[in-house]
Amino acid sequence: MCQSFNMNHSALIEKRRFTSPCNSSTIFPKTVVVVLLQLSLAVEPTKASHGFNYAEALYKGILFLEGQRSGKLPPDQRMTWRGDSALSDGNQSNVDLTGGYYDAGDNVKYQFPMAFTITMLSWSVIQYRDALNNTGQLGYAQQAVKWGTDYFLKCVTGPTQLWVQVGDPDSDHRCWERAEDMDTPRTAHQINASSPGTEVAAETAAALAAASIVFRADDPDYAETLLDTAMTVFDFADSYRGTYEDACPFYCSSSGYNDELLWAAAWLYKASSLPEFLNYVVENSSLSYSMSEFSWDNKHAGLQVLLSSLYFAGEASLQSYTVKADEFVCATLPQSTQKAMSFTPGGLLYVREGANMQYVAGSSFLIAVYGDALASVNRTILCGDTSTGSSFSSCNLWTFAKSQLDYMLGKNPLRRSYMAGFGKNPPLQVHHRSASIVSIHTNPNHVACGQGYVDWFPSSKANPNVLTGAIVGGPNTNDGFLDFRNVSSQSEPTTYINAIFVGVIAKFASQKS
Repeated sequence: MCQSFNMNHSALIEKRRFTSPCNSSTIFPKTVVVVLLQLSLAVEPTKASHGFNYAEALYKGILFLEGQRSGKLPPDQRMTWRGDSALSDGNQSNVDLTGGYYDAGDNVKYQFPMAFTITMLSWSVIQYRDALNNTGQLGYAQQAVKWGTDYFLKCVTGPTQLWVQVGDPDSDHRCWERAEDMDTPRTAHQINASSPGTEVAAETAAALAAASIVFRADDPDYAETLLDTAMTVFDFADSYRGTYEDACPFYCSSSGYNDELLWAAAWLYKASSLPEFLNYVVENSSLSYSMSEFSWDNKHAGLQVLLSSLYFAGEASLQSYTVKADEFVCATLPQSTQKAMSFTPGGLLYVREGANMQYVAGSSFLIAVYGDALASVNRTILCGDTSTGSSFSSCNLWTFAKSQLDYMLGKNPLRRSYMAGFGKNPPLQVHHRSASIVSIHTNPNHVACGQGYVDWFPSSKANPNVLTGAIVGGPNTNDGFLDFRNVSSQSEPTTYINAIFVGVIAKFASQKS
């Protein structure tokens, strides 16, 4: 049985030895570790060590996405304080761009992070479909994916035309108003053959391809539409190359587009089994670099874990990706002699200020998934050389992922939850325009752009609407947290944080106190 390891990572590092959380508190020599760890490879955690109801967290983590919906809301909308919004999106350009998601606490629709959200939510569903089904959340997760893909299908208006943003960030950020009230410009931006944006086009292709797998069994016609469109968008992304940074007004990529092209090709291969996509990732494997983070902008580590899983499933030509996936894990695990990442004193992975939970979610998910892949072939990871390195099993990887999840849910120095509406002392002043202003159903009077900054933004009171399930940016490097909506780096949620954490939570959702 996997047990939680000591969250004091600095002490663990000083020991320079590996303490197995899967067997006991005994520190074993490396020659013994390999034998003992193989006995636990197929054993998943079975007990929630801190009393968290993961099934409840899973339900709420998915529910949050309904609070981010744009457009005409459906009759079965569960986040009932929200209303219809942005019903004229695209009108100025004679195209229907209603729907989709607001990515965070503002009212702009950004295609790049939205597409990544759907890619990762789809991967969560694919990887942990049984857990989602057993907890009654599969249908809701599929609905959340479809809310995004229905919008993406609208955004593809030609073989070389993709709409990638609706709204003006500068105007929007000068206002504090409900999505239902917004009167800022809803300018629509597109990429095309003369003004390409390879990163966002490739990520959209990845999202559509991954989502096609989600619907393959239940709605094959829709799945086929998604896959066909994914191929069209990928061809556009690959044929008309140009960095999105040159074309985008906001949420620009700083890591280039090679990772997105390979990422999209990998998902297209997984979805279609067509050899041209396999050849693409094999022939261009040198363009994927070892990375120690995973985010909406940088897909290298995700690509490597995804393709390594396919290698362990029998695709021998993808072996080179396992080396880089191993390096990602070794750079992240706190007990690794090759650790390159930082942790807070309380044990949270810390990459940088500004929605740090996205990096926590990304690393936790990839390491959990890689643990699943290792377990399927009874393999361990060696970090370092055979004499001084550390060996890690699937159980160790799962334990790390669980430790990060538990920190987010409340096992941390402040003993507080970082998910709104869940656990003890959750965030009350989530940085979110619609949540922080009284619901339009309670007070239908228009709240103007500047009025929100006067009446609602500076309020010391809790938000009048609970954005249930929203996972905020999280604490600083010293585990400190300011539950104030004006500290957006810590109190703002994003769709991609939740989409990734859905997979991590689902991994452990059978555990309940």
